Amino acid sequence: MRYYPILLDLKGKHCLVVGAGRVGVRKIAALLESGPQSVLVLDSAMPNGEHGKTLLDLLKNQALTFEEREFRLQDLEGCFVVVAATSNTKLNREIAAACHARKILCNVVDDPNAGNFIVPATVCRGDLTLTISTCGQSPALSRVVRQELEESFGSEYALLLTILGRLRSLLLGLGLPTRENTRIFREITGSDLLRHLETNDAEAVFLCLKKILPTALHPNLPELLDGIV
Repeated sequence: MRYYPILLDLKGKHCLVVGAGRVGVRKIAALLESGPQSVLVLDSAMPNGEHGKTLLDLLKNQALTFEEREFRLQDLEGCFVVVAATSNTKLNREIAAACHARKILCNVVDDPNAGNFIVPATVCRGDLTLTISTCGQSPALSRVVRQELEESFGSEYALLLTILGRLRSLLLGLGLPTRENTRIFREITGSDLLRHLETNDAEAVFLCLKKILPTALHPNLPELLDGIV
């Protein structure tokens, strides 16, 4: 089965996670990183050990609520995303079926086919997100590919993306033809800027951008590079 790749905006959305074990806590952390309005977590008891400590730390986020109780159908009201992460396969499937009936996105951690979406392995470098999926056929292979990407894409990619994000509005504000803006961005991404960011060579970064950018944006270079190098 081939899945349709998509990135979700969880801002202002309500999420539910049923089950706060090892996988559940990992799912909770990932949801919170995306800035939802709320995440309700249900489990019969607070997890022990490291998972419990992690959950307690996550509870410092005001968007997160933990309740020690069983799942109820009413918990699905207003939910945008639901994660069924209990150790009870039958319960997970019941949650998924209830979500299907209500047209709610549901991920089932122990049975991907029971839900209507899966969560791919990811590598994040700032706002750069790389996803890897084997369509549920081999999580082990996804892990191998993710490790290779983690080694290939360092923090310099996050820095480059920050610069490009800051530059975008400034460059568009000049009113240049679209093809000229495209040329500038392509020249930047194809230049030695990434290598200079990797070596933290501030002077080389400055000169590289100065060479490529229109003269009108040269006064903006300190702003573009603030906190970068």
